[in-house]
Amino acid sequence: MKLTWWKISAVVLLVYAVVGGLLLPVPELSQLGETIRNLYYHVCMWFAMMILFTISIIQSIKYLRTGDIRHDIKAMSYAGVGTYMGLLGYATGAIWASFTWADPNNPAYASFGSIMREPKLIGAAIALLIYGAYFILRSSVTDLDQRARVSAVYNVFAYAMLFPSIWIIPRLLPSLHPGQEGNPALNFNDIDTRMRIVFYPAVLGWTLLGAWISTLIIRYKFIVESKIVNNEK
Repeated sequence: MKLTWWKISAVVLLVYAVVGGLLLPVPELSQLGETIRNLYYHVCMWFAMMILFTISIIQSIKYLRTGDIRHDIKAMSYAGVGTYMGLLGYATGAIWASFTWADPNNPAYASFGSIMREPKLIGAAIALLIYGAYFILRSSVTDLDQRARVSAVYNVFAYAMLFPSIWIIPRLLPSLHPGQEGNPALNFNDIDTRMRIVFYPAVLGWTLLGAWISTLIIRYKFIVESKIVNNEK
C-alpha cells in the first residue's frame, strides 16, 4: 500500500478533474464560453510536461556524473512521456484556439492559417520537435554507453531550449494567448478561485499519471537491458 498510494491519488485526482471540470461552475466569459473548461486539460498537461522534462534532465545529469545506465533509461522514459503530454497539450490548445480565435468573417482556412502563426504555437512546436530529435538521435546510435552519453548531453540542450521557445520569445511578440504579462493560471488575474480548486488537483493528477506511465516504461526497459547484458555474458 505504501508503494501504491500515489497511483491511487493519480486516479482520484484525475476523476475529480474530469468530473469537476465538466460540472463545477466556471466564469462566464463571452469569448471563451464553456471552452474555458479546456484549461483543466490543455494547461495542466503542459505543466505536467515541464515537470516530467525536469525529472528527465535531472536523471541525465546524474548519468553524466555517475555513468550509471539506469539514469539514462529513466531520463529517456520521463522525456518520452513528457513529450506525449506536450503533444496532447499542443493538440488541445490548437483545437481550443480554433474555437476562440477564429474570425467568423473569414474562411476557415484563412483563420486556421493565422492561428498557426501564433508565436505560442510555433514555439511549442519547435520545443516538441527538438525533443523528437532526441529520440531520433538515440535510435541512430547502437553502442549503449555512447548512446547514453550523447543523449544525456542533448537532453540538457533540449531542456535549455524549452525556455526561450515556450516562455521567452513568444512573450516578446504580439500574441492572442492569455498570460502575456505573467504565467497563465499562476497569475491571480488569469484564473479565479472557482477554477483553482480544480486546476491544481488536475496538474498534480496529470503529473502523477505521467510519472506512473514512466515507471512502467522504466521497469520494462530494465528487464530488456538486463537480458541484453546476460546474453553478452
